[in-house]
Parts: sequence; structure tokens; C-alpha cells
Amino acid sequence: MTETPRNKVLLKKTHPEATEEELEKISVQVAAGRLKDPDKIGVKVGKVINKRKVGKHFITDIADGRFEFRRDEGKIAAEAELDGIYVIRTSAAAEKLGAAETVEACKDLGNLERDFWSMKAEDIDLRPIYHYLENRVRAHVLLCMLATYLTWHLRQALAPLTFTDDQKPAREDPVIPARRSAAATAKDIAKITPDKLPVRGYHELVAHLATLTRNTVSFAGQRLEKLSAPTPEQRRVFELLGKPIPLRLDGT
Repeated sequence: MTETPRNKVLLKKTHPEATEEELEKISVQVAAGRLKDPDKIGVKVGKVINKRKVGKHFITDIADGRFEFRRDEGKIAAEAELDGIYVIRTSAAAEKLGAAETVEACKDLGNLERDFWSMKAEDIDLRPIYHYLENRVRAHVLLCMLATYLTWHLRQALAPLTFTDDQKPAREDPVIPARRSAAATAKDIAKITPDKLPVRGYHELVAHLATLTRNTVSFAGQRLEKLSAPTPEQRRVFELLGKPIPLRLDGT
């Protein structure tokens, strides 16, 4: 297996040998008498051990005209035993939230981050609004959450027409990465639904819905009201929403 350049950088940053080499250079300077002040020695040593975040792996001894260092083998061995392992703790009782459910709940926190991103930038694009009265703050938060909730439902309902995976396979182990379903993979490749409709991104689909308009035409002193004819995709959207598409000006 070949290492990517990014992996090489990460390995270099976390490798104790690289830090050890730079500490040895400082030790040579101190031994030669070119660096005597303990404060200056400490500054140079601090820059080196903090550079790669491995300062906890070394024990240093700095004095006037003296600098010694060695590896903290005990901490290195203890960290090696836990390398690649992370622990999730919860205050919930085991009968209410088991080990698998705890991991799932932790992973579900990513949905909160996604919803805030949807609220602030991606979908709703809320601008900063400053309120100074408690009732207005509460009302603003409520409206934001309602808008986010509505957007979430729209994304779920319109998933068959977008690249969203609405048939995610269940995971036997919550720790393993989630996989896309065969149906979602087919949509990604073909860019078409089983109904022979084009697959769009959510925002692209909403923009396409905006073309379903009510137009006012003025001609020879007459004003005519006309609804644009819905496309097959627009008809399918209203079917997924369980609502009739307006075909007449009276809304029926």
C-alpha cells in the first residue's frame, strides 16, 4: 500500500523520532556553550515539543547551561495500548441505552450539526437578528426550529427524486461506516429514477419547482391570468407530498 502525501505529513507530525532529532540539536548547542540561559533553552525546547504535539512523550531537565531529555516510556506504552480506541460514556442507565444505542446516539449528533448548517447557510440562510426581549428571542428560536423541521420533512419526502439515500441498509455493528443502498448507488450512476425522471440535487429540485408559476399577461388592454403547465417532475413532487397540484386559478 502506498502512502498519500497527506498521510506522510501526519506521520511526520506525530513521530517521536523527528522531535528527538530536533531536541538533540538543542542539546548540542547547550553542550557547546552556545546556549546557556535556561529561559532561552526552555523557549526553544517548548517550540520543538509543542510543534508535533508529542511533548507528553518526553521528560526534560533544564538548568543553567544544561539540557537533558529522555523518552517517557511509561506514557508511550500506555498510549500505545489505547491507540485507535475511543470511549463513549453516558449517564443513561444500561437498560435504557445499551452499548450499541449509545454509539448510535453519539453518531446522531452529526444530524444536529447538519440541521444548524441547513438553518444558517444551506437551506434557510438566516441572517443575524438581534433581539433584546425574552419573548422575541423565544419566538425567533421557535420560528427557526419550525423552518428547519419543515425543511427536514421536505428533504425526506422528496428523497426519491434527489440523490438522498432513502433506503439505507441497517448496520449490524454501529461502529462500522454506513453504506449506501443499492437503489441510491443506481441513482448516482444512472442519474435517473425508476420512473424515468431525472435525479436532481435538493436545491436544484426546489429551483425547478419555482418554474411552476402564475402569470399575468396584458394584451390589447386585456389582462389574462394563466398557470404554467406542470412538468412530470413537478407532478411527482406533489404526489410525494400528498397534495393536489393546482391546475386552476381557484386553487382546485
